[in-house]
Amino acid sequence: KWSSGSTPDQYMALHSQTIPRLGRPPARAAREAATHQKLRHLFHRGFVVIGVVLLFPDASSSAFGALQAAIVENASWFYGLVMAILLITSGVLAFSRVGNIRLGPDNSSPDYSLFSWLSMLFAAGVGIGLMFYGVAEPVVHYLRPPAGAGAAVGGENQAVNLTMLHWGFNAWSVYALMALVLAYFSFRRGLPLTLRSAFYPILGDRIYGPLGAAIDVFAIVCTTFGISTSLGLGVEQLSTGLNYLFDVPESGGLKLGITIAIMAMAAVSVALGLDSGIKRLSEINSFLAIALLCFVLLIGPTALILGGTLENFGFYVANLITTSTNLFTYQDTEWLGGWTIFYWGWWISWAPFVGIFIARISRGRTIREFLIGVMVVPTLFVVLWMNVFGGSAIDLIHAGETAFGEAVANDQPLGLFLFLDYLPGTFYLSLLSLGMIVIFFVTSADSGALVLNMMASGGVDETPVFQRVLWAGIIAAISATLLINGGLGALQTATIASALPFSLILLGALWGLQRSLQSDMQSSFGKAPTSFDTDADVDWQSRLGALLKAPSDNTVVKFQRDTVLPALSAFASELSKNGVHAEVIDNTESDGSVVLSTARNEESVFTYMVRLAPQSTVASIDTGSEEVSLPVEGSTSVTEVHLASGSAGYCLWGLTETQVIADVLSQFEQHRRT
Repeated sequence: KWSSGSTPDQYMALHSQTIPRLGRPPARAAREAATHQKLRHLFHRGFVVIGVVLLFPDASSSAFGALQAAIVENASWFYGLVMAILLITSGVLAFSRVGNIRLGPDNSSPDYSLFSWLSMLFAAGVGIGLMFYGVAEPVVHYLRPPAGAGAAVGGENQAVNLTMLHWGFNAWSVYALMALVLAYFSFRRGLPLTLRSAFYPILGDRIYGPLGAAIDVFAIVCTTFGISTSLGLGVEQLSTGLNYLFDVPESGGLKLGITIAIMAMAAVSVALGLDSGIKRLSEINSFLAIALLCFVLLIGPTALILGGTLENFGFYVANLITTSTNLFTYQDTEWLGGWTIFYWGWWISWAPFVGIFIARISRGRTIREFLIGVMVVPTLFVVLWMNVFGGSAIDLIHAGETAFGEAVANDQPLGLFLFLDYLPGTFYLSLLSLGMIVIFFVTSADSGALVLNMMASGGVDETPVFQRVLWAGIIAAISATLLINGGLGALQTATIASALPFSLILLGALWGLQRSLQSDMQSSFGKAPTSFDTDADVDWQSRLGALLKAPSDNTVVKFQRDTVLPALSAFASELSKNGVHAEVIDNTESDGSVVLSTARNEESVFTYMVRLAPQSTVASIDTGSEEVSLPVEGSTSVTEVHLASGSAGYCLWGLTETQVIADVLSQFEQHRRT
């Protein structure tokens, strides 16, 4: 439905008509369309910051540096408090009763296998950081600790523990909760997969107005800044590695060429889509990372590494609260601002990007499975990686390689390559590492382009290829310009500073999530009993045949139009006669859904949506010895009930109009009693 001659306004108008949003009657579509112009104005103003940085890089760096110094001096306690709240909240949600709630219909299953899911969230989250800091950070903390003398006895434990603090549970709790909020409101409540949806319990329909637009624009600008600066810093690491390995002179032309090459690959990946592009690259890099990790573990001092890993992890878990809240208040040190507060701000500022991406790939998982998968599994891998590489590097320093330690501390991008010089097959390991860095950056860039495209398109990722590739081009252009003009440091500092206001947004989103989860619990996860047996005169033989026969898409749409729509219209009419204003939204000509919704001024909104959902068909495969039946995702669809208080996740296909009305009545009765 999109043509090259269509304007953005026409595309957004089409999008607002074809994407069902719970609690959004057609009368509000005009108001939402009117905010698109305001959104564009806000968007343009946000990118004025980039223009200022490009024109005045030195002045911008000085100004943003002063801002960050003020934040470190006066707001370090707030960052520590926010991180503690997020960490505790993650644990409470994971192991409470709400952990059983599924991110999607109650009968849904995960869209991706566990390995693919973990690979994608890891690649988008911190994959490239491990390549950059896996060797460098433990060495720096060992030689230049926050307090006391460097290379002291017992300093190894503190060095690795601080590294795990920065990359472990705290970091992933930020991503996990942001992603949980977005996934819940999108897959459970049918709202767009954008940041504004997190505030629906607080703002209501105002999320479709200027305030919601401002929230999304803020997320878009922060995400663009973060991805652009990270890409620029990664390009510098790659150019440093090429210079070290192949004596390629470092220059602006080399960095520009690397930027273009990486973003060209990212553009191809994002054009292929999530399954064919980002997923495959993430899986490849996961295999390579595991192979490199195992090689270093086996070649190095294996017993020492494993013993140190167990000891350091135990120390890290036992002292998690203490180290998380240690702000060195009574010690004169600049270490806190350069490391811990920097990381806290970086994780929070990246939360919109990584959160939306993780939410996009997590449909169908329970809250408990989601939080444990996002927080625990990546943290365990981070712990192993930091102990294997960082512990081995510190062991080299103990063995007398002090020059190696100082070289790493003074030139952190070279840390990994300097470390690989002490292993057999150095050249091939270095080539493998370069390839992994490139793939990690490509996956970060293409997932970033995917997220930016989704936020700018109201939560829809199935947009024209040109639109997705355009965002990759925007990121490349900004990164290249910043590299040439020297504005990376200024924009990076601005990104970290933006974490202060965004932390307030995140806390507000958690408040909205708590209110909605409470509603979900009161409605017993939306599992109201159905009333399919109320029509005593039903032709059960015909209905059994309907259940056993896979319907065509046209047949299901006809069922929606001829059975569901009249049933919901009759129910809405009866509600209106009893003083409860209700309306039915007919989307059978667009996405096939039919929605019954009461007015916003009611004490509690009731929404009953019947939408189309893919149906798994069965294919028979002859294995030679027997015939095996396997489920195959087909092109046919069935009807699926979706409630405002949570997705009921059952199918209405084959019911009569009377039975559909009875089911709506059953759901409405439970709604009024809770």
